[in-house]
Amino acid sequence: MKHYSAERKAAVLQKMLPPTSLSVAELAKQEGISDVTLYHWRKQAIASGAMSAVTKKTAEGWSAESKLAAVVETALLSEVELSEYCREKGLYPDQVKAWKQACIVGQQTATQQKQTAGAQARADQRRIRELERELRRKDKALAEAAALLILRKKLNALWGDDAGED
Repeated sequence: MKHYSAERKAAVLQKMLPPTSLSVAELAKQEGISDVTLYHWRKQAIASGAMSAVTKKTAEGWSAESKLAAVVETALLSEVELSEYCREKGLYPDQVKAWKQACIVGQQTATQQKQTAGAQARADQRRIRELERELRRKDKALAEAAALLILRKKLNALWGDDAGED
């Protein structure tokens, strides 16, 4: 069994993290280290907390600390610079903006959160009332149309079908 230095392990594990985010299979082929060894190293790094930042290629794999760091790093960037940063990290600008909004919401006080939730609830109630009003109006129109059709049928049955005289 081969023994690898701690520096070599750290360098290989670093390649699993963004911006390169190589898969274990790619890294095994590139470095000439068995994939079982790489999975073992990754498991040890995650257990020790050394590799808690990102374990997947997708943005869902980013930890809260990594997301906050990305938001802080991109706070003063222009749209072009933000796009370039996102390409390097394998993200979309919309994801970073959503993370920023989540950070802002997370920093609100309890009263601010209640106010925001209350305002949203009032807007939802207003929308529900509007939709119910529209539904009642359409129900009445449908009932009226059905009544007219029934009356027309009765009239035609009573006087005979004069469809050609209209």
